[in-house]
Amino acid sequence: MRKPRLKRVPSPALVIACVALFAALGGTSYALAVGSIGSEEIRNGSIRNVDFKDGTLRGQEFKRDSLGGGAIKEQSLDGAKLPQVASAKKADTATTATTAAGLTRQLLLAANGTKSYDRGGVVSSAKLADGRYQVIFDADVRTCAISATLVEQAPPPADPTAPVTGQIAVAPLTGNANGIHIATTDSAGAYADRSFHLLVSC
Repeated sequence: MRKPRLKRVPSPALVIACVALFAALGGTSYALAVGSIGSEEIRNGSIRNVDFKDGTLRGQEFKRDSLGGGAIKEQSLDGAKLPQVASAKKADTATTATTAAGLTRQLLLAANGTKSYDRGGVVSSAKLADGRYQVIFDADVRTCAISATLVEQAPPPADPTAPVTGQIAVAPLTGNANGIHIATTDSAGAYADRSFHLLVSC
């Protein structure tokens, strides 16, 4: 008569190990199924650039100042899309205002006091006496930079080889903030009518 076989019962340690194994496998499968993998499932340094789809990473995914210059292509930067700094805006505004106001004025005055040409802003010009002139502008010129140069003229017929020299001086016009007084002399220092260029820059 054969003896009945005894059924082997798994030990408690084996049961616990199997349960732990099934739980681990089931947890990973669940994470893969729902598409949510946390940091604990990813080994540090295991994800590379090729694992990301182009255009899926945005600026908010990066830490501040974490990208170096080598990570940005130069051709991807468009200067037209960058905000203008405040100092540049002020400079543009100042340049526009200066151009619009015409704050650089030029004038060529003949020896008799008549204008040969001007670049705007001149209200009137006149010869007051021998070698003395005045020019009136449409704005206050007391704080402007003023310069004047004599126009070269021919030597006297009696001495055609003699050098033609002279002097010119400018000053604000007394009693009129918009005016300039000009004085011209010959080589001896005596008042003499001379043609000149006048430049006023504010």
